[in-house]
Amino acid sequence: MSDVEDEGHSTPIQTPGQLIVVVLAAFIVPVVVLSLIGRFAVESSVDPNSPAFSEEAVAKRLHPVGKLVIAGDSTQPQAQTGEGAVVATAPPATASAAPVAEDPGEKAKRIYTASCAACHATGAAGAPKLGDNAAWAPRIKTGTETLYTSALKGKNAMPPKGGNAGLSDDDVKAVVDYMVSQSK
Repeated sequence: MSDVEDEGHSTPIQTPGQLIVVVLAAFIVPVVVLSLIGRFAVESSVDPNSPAFSEEAVAKRLHPVGKLVIAGDSTQPQAQTGEGAVVATAPPATASAAPVAEDPGEKAKRIYTASCAACHATGAAGAPKLGDNAAWAPRIKTGTETLYTSALKGKNAMPPKGGNAGLSDDDVKAVVDYMVSQSK
């Protein structure tokens, strides 16, 4: 080989030790530079005495936007606050006030609206619509106990208790009776 060919392929890194130093420097130098820039940016822009870091300001930023309330969890009327949270409200209690029993028909209708209407008002997933006599007639012919069993244990796309596991068996049966009465 000639000297001309050797000069064309020369490099400043001649030994494996030099290569290791260059590779390490290629990783370490940018990391150090970026961390120094980051430290400078954070230290120069954060004022620990700022009102944004007060306990009240932090608590306000971390306050939940809303509260999940599942229909049927409470039999009391609901009121929505301005911040999006749904809070159960109860009438003021008095010593002479006797508990007022809810009309069973109204309770069944309320439960139907909260738990069953999503499918039975629209016919979603093959659910018979409330008041559709033709769709309900064959089901009614199977008997009330069969309808109760289907509602309690689920059938096809309908989950047990219509997806509201918090309902008592008696409530589910009352809703079935309500739906049947509306579909005869």
